[in-house]
Amino acid sequence: MATTNREKILIVSADPDVSDLMGRQALQPLGYNVSIAADAASAIRQALQFQPDVMIADLELPGLSGKDLLVALSSQGINLPVIVTASKGEEPKVIQAFRLGASDYLLRPVREAEVVSAVERSLKQVRDTRARQQLDAQLKATNAELQRRVRDLTTLFSVGRAVISITDQRLLFDKIVEAGLALTAADLGWLTLKDEKSSSFLLAAQRKLPEAWAKRIGQALDDGLSPLVAMSAESLSIHGSALAQFKVAALGKSALVTPIKVQQEVIGLMTFLRREEKPFDVEAQSLLEAISDYASISLVNSRLFRAFAQAADSAQAGEKRKNEALQQLRHETQTLLQAALYPLEVLQAGKIGSINEDQNNALTTAQTALKKIVFLLNQQATQPQK
Repeated sequence: MATTNREKILIVSADPDVSDLMGRQALQPLGYNVSIAADAASAIRQALQFQPDVMIADLELPGLSGKDLLVALSSQGINLPVIVTASKGEEPKVIQAFRLGASDYLLRPVREAEVVSAVERSLKQVRDTRARQQLDAQLKATNAELQRRVRDLTTLFSVGRAVISITDQRLLFDKIVEAGLALTAADLGWLTLKDEKSSSFLLAAQRKLPEAWAKRIGQALDDGLSPLVAMSAESLSIHGSALAQFKVAALGKSALVTPIKVQQEVIGLMTFLRREEKPFDVEAQSLLEAISDYASISLVNSRLFRAFAQAADSAQAGEKRKNEALQQLRHETQTLLQAALYPLEVLQAGKIGSINEDQNNALTTAQTALKKIVFLLNQQATQPQK
């Protein structure tokens, strides 16, 4: 069966007829890439340069023996299947070769079918080993990716928990920027918020900014990119020469800016930079946009809290004004009632003129009603206000 991947076979033999039989007649027709070495020293050099998949070596070689070759290969860290060839009667040498790392053997005179069979057995080991190594590498890569995703999810969860538990917005924004650094693998970053009066973006939080930039907390920070993102309301990833025209190029070679939005209004920006020209990928952008959503929730919650507080203050002030008005009305009503009772008492006492019995009864009824109203007003005034 012909091979299609040009696997390499190194034949080490001082006998050119043997090399020709194994290489040109048996292996090359099947598509193998065959190289020949006549002694151990050249075999070691070719093993380093040619990097064969399988080696076929005579135990009897000029200079260094086949066993010496096995020892030399091991000392050089060259790990590959070695098929040794020996004459009948040299079985003890073959056993010693196995102890030194040989994987298979052939007895001379060799036959083409035996050579092919031995090479296929050795190559199967090589293929299986490589397949296991590839699988191990894939598993390690998958595990590393899963661990990274778990870290990302844990970071996002911690930010979400912070949004509902941290009331100090400055501390919350510091945590958000710190999380953004971790999720995007950036070297530095900051968060700016839109000032409602000036429409400028003020620095609210930062991580690892140079001192000249970091000390501008609470001040307008124009990095050159912010106006573009604020107008488009879309995330922007930029690097290399395209970034060089902006001020932030002094801090890094790759930038990612994400808007913090309430509906379609941009109320803040998150900017992260890498010092090396390593672009931010789509995944990093998605993670940062998730962080921006958390920041948006925090700002909306803060706005709602302020609105509720103002409404509560307004309601409390309105209630106070209403109570004051009621107290004033009660006081004025009591004054008027007292003023109305006095002339009734004067009439009933006959100081202005005599009155008959019906008139006296009418005055008494009016007095009683007015006094009842005064009593009720006084009783209401003494009750605690809700």
